[in-house]
Amino acid sequence: MSSAARPGSGARVLSTGSHGGQVKDLQRRLTELNLYTGPTDGRYSTDVADAVHRYQVARGIDEDAGVYGPETRAALESETRGG
Repeated sequence: MSSAARPGSGARVLSTGSHGGQVKDLQRRLTELNLYTGPTDGRYSTDVADAVHRYQVARGIDEDAGVYGPETRAALESETRGG
């Protein structure tokens, strides 16, 4: 998926099958919160989707389950350091 999360930011909605640097950043952030223990390889696997879904449930985020959309991204980025 490649719809913009914020105009001009380059942020994308990420889901299973996505890959690249933004997925690596997501994996690092999820690892920081002990939600993901897999490799930081830039591949949005089902393990990443499961970790995102656990995060969404814990924070009461109402977006598609396991999809890293704008609301999930904003919340996760506000409480983690990433990179």
